This record gives sequence, C-alpha cells and structure tokens, in this order.
Amino acid sequence: MENFRKVRTSEEEMPLPFPNLPPDVVQMKVKEGSKIRNLMNFAMAQMELKGSRQIIFSGCGRAVTKTITCVEIMKRKLGGLHQVTKVRYKTVLEVWENQELLPDSPAQNLTVHKNVPSICILLSRDPLDPNQTGYQPPEPQRGLGEAGEDAPGSSTKGLKRPLPPPREELLPKKLQVQVPDSPRGSGTTAGQLDH
Repeated sequence: MENFRKVRTSEEEMPLPFPNLPPDVVQMKVKEGSKIRNLMNFAMAQMELKGSRQIIFSGCGRAVTKTITCVEIMKRKLGGLHQVTKVRYKTVLEVWENQELLPDSPAQNLTVHKNVPSICILLSRDPLDPNQTGYQPPEPQRGLGEAGEDAPGSSTKGLKRPLPPPREELLPKKLQVQVPDSPRGSGTTAGQLDH
C-alpha cells in the first residue's frame, strides 16, 4: 500500500433511524475535520434563535467521538433535552491510486469497502418514547455547590473570582547561603563559587 495514495472517499447514504420526524428537523453531519465551535454555533442558533424543537447529530468512523462531544455540550448548555441514540455500521468506499505507474500503462485503482461504526443522536425539547432503545431522559438541573458547578443559566456563569492578595508568608524570600572557609584557607564565598 506504500505505492498507493487515497484519492477519494465516499459514504453510503442511509436513511435516518428515527421514524416520524418533522420535515424541518435540523441535521448536523459531523466529519472528522469539523470544528466543534463551528458546529455548536450553528446548532445553538437553530435551537435558540430559530426555535427548532429537535436536532440530529450524526457521524461515522473517527468523527463518532466528536459527534458525542457536540451532543454533550448542547445538553449542558440547553438542559431538559430528551435523547435517543442509535449505533450502527456504515459502508465507506475508499479509492486508492497507484503512484508507481509505467508511462504508457493504464491507471490502476484499488477500491476498498470499509464497515465503520456510525452514531446518530436525536435531541428533542419535546418528550420522546421512553420505551425505545437508546432513550435517555433529560438530566436533572444541578444547583450551585453540587460538584462545584453552576446550574445552567446561572447568573455567575462565565464570571471569574478575583484572586486574593498574596500573603506575606507565601512570597518568595531570598536564599542566603554562607559557605565556610575551605580547609585550604581560600575564603570562598557563595558569589565566588565556580562550577
């Protein structure tokens, strides 16, 4: 494979694993190179400014952990979201091109079919069927002081405490070293030591 270079990757299109979704449901397709900040800015705008009731995050392969991270951030920021998680496999096709070709030979491509894990997570402001596989109820609202975290929407969110003034006993002190006269009588002091 050292003579081959990947030239194209395509994913198998699969229908969403959630029945009875409204046609305007927001779908966030997370890719390996996606920036979490960009995904979250768009998703939060859809849920808060446009008033969407449901949002779906999906990703496969190396994007699975980033997909889960986005969902957890959204659940923490908005609170009260019902969740349904579906895990499955998706087929990914990779086309590899041979780099060491003779000048007049036809191009040699290698097509690889991979089955990679895929995750699809539905978040909803409205209650979902708690009997379906993969359902998680909303997390209870946390108050200040529990595990040292603020409740969502708390007025102290984002504020930093000022540091107390330094105490005198914690300030660094100059270290004074006295070196006794050496047996040879040279009278070396700490400032004159050579290493």
